[in-house]
Amino acid sequence: MTGIADKIMQRVSLHDGGRWVCTPKDLLDLGSRDAVDQALSRLAKAGRLRRVGHGFYTALKISRVLNGPAPVDLDVAIAALARRDGVRIMPEGLLAANQLGLTNAVPAKACYVTDGHSRTLKIDGRTVQLRHAGPSVMRWAGRPAAPVVQALRWLGPRVAADGEIVSTLSRHLPDNVKLDLLHNLRDLPGWALPLARSIASDRAVAA
Repeated sequence: MTGIADKIMQRVSLHDGGRWVCTPKDLLDLGSRDAVDQALSRLAKAGRLRRVGHGFYTALKISRVLNGPAPVDLDVAIAALARRDGVRIMPEGLLAANQLGLTNAVPAKACYVTDGHSRTLKIDGRTVQLRHAGPSVMRWAGRPAAPVVQALRWLGPRVAADGEIVSTLSRHLPDNVKLDLLHNLRDLPGWALPLARSIASDRAVAA
């Protein structure tokens, strides 16, 4: 095995406890693009790494339950995509609401919004849809409260105002998310302002 391949395996195993998903761009400090591509291809063929999409690799982990490769953490793979393409990406409304436990509806595709181009790709056998969104949506990208804002937008003014929705978010959201909402009220649609204040009411003094 080449020196580059050894270095790639060391980085993958140590980075994020082996959950890391990488692309060739993450490894260009180890060698030329051709050398990195060749090393990744050999590692995947040898079963040392798993190729989970076009240009996406992760450590091979076996699930005893599935009796096969463990599914990749899709959010980690999306982070790799964002790094590679130099774009911002965050969950679309339905996906965010599902992740927050606000709906049992499961999207047929994993849908995200981005300030890059709209497109569809496959990651670990799952269809991932990226939809271009404007500045008013993408200004939340990278902020702790981004999933909450996306979920509220998807629910809409009437459903989002339901007492159970507000109560659930107020009980379960961590303080940093609540403070992020309060500190960035100007970036919310007008109808969401009172909801954000209610959700974060116990942090209003700290804000």
